Amino acid sequence: MWPFSKHIAVLISLCLIFIPVVPTFADVFDEIRQAYKSGDNTKAIKLLSEEANKGNAQAQFNLGVMYYNGTGVTQDFDAAARWYSLAAAKGYVKAINNLGLMFQKGIGVQQDFNKAFKMYQLAAEEGDAIGQLNLGDMYANGAGVIQDYQEAIKWYKLAAAQGEVAAQNHLGIIYEDGTGVPQNYKEAVKWYKLAADNGHKTAQFNLGLLYLKGKGVPKNAKEALKLYRLAADNGETTAQFNLGLLYLNGMGVKKDNVLGYAWMTVAAANGNKDAQDSMESISGKMTSSQIKKAQETAKDIWAKQQK
Repeated sequence: MWPFSKHIAVLISLCLIFIPVVPTFADVFDEIRQAYKSGDNTKAIKLLSEEANKGNAQAQFNLGVMYYNGTGVTQDFDAAARWYSLAAAKGYVKAINNLGLMFQKGIGVQQDFNKAFKMYQLAAEEGDAIGQLNLGDMYANGAGVIQDYQEAIKWYKLAAAQGEVAAQNHLGIIYEDGTGVPQNYKEAVKWYKLAADNGHKTAQFNLGLLYLKGKGVPKNAKEALKLYRLAADNGETTAQFNLGLLYLNGMGVKKDNVLGYAWMTVAAANGNKDAQDSMESISGKMTSSQIKKAQETAKDIWAKQQK
């Protein structure tokens, strides 16, 4: 006769054999991704809707994203707001932020800065970097709350400490302009550099401008050119225009009308009005062969940026 403990072990093992395996949401979500990748949007939406209707906040949020973007479904901002609201009520931070954005812009809901502010405040107080950035913007712009630059700086710094590059760039602008704080170019350089090093195109341009002017850093046209090029390659149209000017004027680089005109052409094609207004006067100083070469170079630049 077996000892009692052995009977227990056998019973437990038998029970484990017959326990049904219930798929987790992670399993279902992986199935949803596979459905989208294979082009089966109907299946993906069906699975996501089933999970959302069960009350899963992540599914509700993702379904909201699908309706907001019109991915796999007809775009429906009302439906997006409804699903975001359900997920937000469960404390799902991404949904709280997105719902705040809809209230801020009046998309799918009546525009309401007060509600947007409350949404962002909830997300920010949960430690969410995007929520902190958005809350900082509300304070900086006086939207849904009395304008308060000190509060804006507080929330921007919290977001920036988490690596939120837009917040870092905003802090650079604040210190460069002296908005709500004493003007401090060195502090501006510090924040711009953090954002620029992480690929923020506007910060790259802003930092380049400080190098060109010698504010907060030694004047250095070559460094400005380098930063403008980074920003221009990232699609920053003002940087494309200014990069063109540097080549045309030989600042930080050997004068090159072809490259200068090429970057002006790219900036103009991207809607930069200064570049559009300058094209005729610049072309008047170039030969037809230079213009043709510049146009070919601009096409190459444009093609690389569309990839």
